Amino acid sequence: MMEISYIAAFAVGFLGGVHCVGMCGGIVGALSFGLPEEKRARVRHNLPFLLLYNLGRLTSYSLAGAIVGGLGAMTIDLLVVRQAQLYLQLTAGLFMILLGLYLGGWWRVLVRVEQMGQGIWHRLEPYGRHLLPVRHYRQAFMLGLVWGWLPCGLVYSVLIWTLFSGSAATGALLMLSFGLGTLPNLLAMGVFATVLQKWVQQHWVRQLSGLIVMAMGGVMLWRVVADL
Repeated sequence: MMEISYIAAFAVGFLGGVHCVGMCGGIVGALSFGLPEEKRARVRHNLPFLLLYNLGRLTSYSLAGAIVGGLGAMTIDLLVVRQAQLYLQLTAGLFMILLGLYLGGWWRVLVRVEQMGQGIWHRLEPYGRHLLPVRHYRQAFMLGLVWGWLPCGLVYSVLIWTLFSGSAATGALLMLSFGLGTLPNLLAMGVFATVLQKWVQQHWVRQLSGLIVMAMGGVMLWRVVADL
């Protein structure tokens, strides 16, 4: 069942790309255009920096998942295994429906979740500014580490999901799976910024992504009910 959760987390990251491009597209574009002209002129010179930005971001996601998953494990240890599995599936299903509503633009309740991380971000953001402009690979990775803590309803929703993952390792893997799902869109954003941003801003693209995520959440909830 855990494998399904990893796949679901990846799918949420991938389908949530319409949100990622809108929220992080400007960041990716600024990072890319901030590179020396000779490095951003060719994809083969630009790509290593994009990969390192995102490697740093995924490292932060995994670390956050490990922390929250470990905290959640303290509670889950008090429950029988079967209860823990049902809680995980129930939480995942509910949050996928909320994510679908968020992605489709029907209910922005998860914006409130983003506000939870503002305090952390205000402390970390100055460190990111000191790493600009990026000139070396190490700077790119370090900037990605900071970027990974940017307040985001999509990220935080999956992070709350890790509370019921059962362990720090599983929480880290869930967040890594989610992060890998976001990777294709954000890498493409770094290379094809203008074309991709115009496409994902289309209303039907966002709504279709939201409906797919909601359908996945509905399937998860149906399985919980069927197992009761």
